[in-house]
Amino acid sequence: MNTRKEQLQAFDRLLTIMEELRAQCPWDKKQTMQSLRHLTIEETYELGDAILENDLEEVKKELGDVLLHIVFYAKIGSETDDFDIADVCNDICEKLVNRHPHIYGDVHVNDEEDVKRNWENIKLKEGKKSVLEGVPMGLPALVKANRVQDKVAGVGFDWEKPEQVFEKLQEELQEFTNEVKTGDTDKMESEFGDVLFSMVNYARFLNINPENALERTNKKFIKRFQFLEGKSKELGKSLKEMTLAEMDVFWEEAKTVDDMS
Repeated sequence: MNTRKEQLQAFDRLLTIMEELRAQCPWDKKQTMQSLRHLTIEETYELGDAILENDLEEVKKELGDVLLHIVFYAKIGSETDDFDIADVCNDICEKLVNRHPHIYGDVHVNDEEDVKRNWENIKLKEGKKSVLEGVPMGLPALVKANRVQDKVAGVGFDWEKPEQVFEKLQEELQEFTNEVKTGDTDKMESEFGDVLFSMVNYARFLNINPENALERTNKKFIKRFQFLEGKSKELGKSLKEMTLAEMDVFWEEAKTVDDMS
């Protein structure tokens, strides 16, 4: 591993390169925070993919891409005298110190839950009007549901036992089933949302990340379906020419291949 001096030298090199690119490269000179935004989101998702795949070499590369974007935004901010990379670093340092009084102050905590409760209470003292202010409106719905539940749990608004959450899930499933019988699409959608929200809540109680869990299933389905496509080509058939029974044979074979890998 690199020493602290080497780490600082590497970061200084990145800052220098950013300054050179901003001054000399036509593409880099043209960029604004607005033009970089969608690229930053894309890089973040690519980092998330690498983490899910547990590809540490790729994680390293994607972290570099994300870090580049942070440095890029800071460079743009410095050009208008609004902030620079030092301001960014100092702000997050101050926030971390202020929100960890059990490390940098005299507050005692017993466990992780105490830390989370303190964190949310400190944010309210800092002027936040709601514990939910920190949840970005643009988050994907599944991620947002998890963050919302995590936030309110941090101030004590939560179930006491997983069994209670499971009972609530069963209740929501029954309400959804009742609306399905009526055929009212709007009410079905509303109740289905309640079912999903309850599923996310139950996952949280079981220490399961719902986004990761669903993405694992997405990847598993894609892999098995592509296996099925490969088998259909070996037979010289298109999937549309195959019966469901024929496809099911290869689907079961794909599951066996998954179990062996």
